[in-house]
Amino acid sequence: MTVYFIGAGPGAPDLITLRGARILGECATCLYAGSLVPQELLDLCPADATLIDTARMPLDAIVGHIVEAHASGGDVARLHSGDISLYSAFTEQHRELRRLGIDTEIVPGVPAFAAAAAALDTELTVPGVGQSLLITRVSTLSTDMPPGEELARLAQSGVTLALHLAAHRAPQIVETLAEHYGPQCPTATVAFASRSDQVVIRCALSDLPQQLDDHGIRRTAVIFVGKVLDPGTSTPTDSYLYSQARMTKLRSGAHDDSSSTT
Repeated sequence: MTVYFIGAGPGAPDLITLRGARILGECATCLYAGSLVPQELLDLCPADATLIDTARMPLDAIVGHIVEAHASGGDVARLHSGDISLYSAFTEQHRELRRLGIDTEIVPGVPAFAAAAAALDTELTVPGVGQSLLITRVSTLSTDMPPGEELARLAQSGVTLALHLAAHRAPQIVETLAEHYGPQCPTATVAFASRSDQVVIRCALSDLPQQLDDHGIRRTAVIFVGKVLDPGTSTPTDSYLYSQARMTKLRSGAHDDSSSTT
């Protein structure tokens, strides 16, 4: 018996991976976050599968259900929104299951920031403008940021930011970032990325709180900050990957140290 931690993707039901969909269709039990996982994904489960909504369930209860399923001998799907590697609360569940000797496997999913970038019709790493993406969040009552990862310190790098779980702290974000990025730095916020109620907001950093307030955006959003959102503010250069210089080098048989999957 295995517990499969499956990334359900950012919201659109057809953005789950083929592997994730296949495993959902094979598991006798599925635990899911009811507020974030679309019904269409639950429809992929076997007709007689046990479905358990964990939206308001503490860790010990979640683990208890998994233990019960383990005793019955069937595989379990633990369905999380986005990708398991980011803000999924996987670590504590994995720790408890490992302690109990229950096997686990991660099935990755499309992360929210990738779906948000697609909604913006943009690339987040543009040659000559920005080649780094820093994924982070802000301190909240439920989860504080570790020492050294405060937004003010991270902002000193000046790289493109992808802020998760932070829309409700927009005024504090602007106050912290303006010193390093400037009040006119471009931002783009995507709420409910890939869903039918998706909202896209583009504005200068200084206008972010008002824009989010006007659109009623308080959660389920990714906020991007950085020059890469408006390459016109800098002078981008074309990628070396498809350049004539690289093609000539390849034809000559010279060693090429560029790397890409495209």
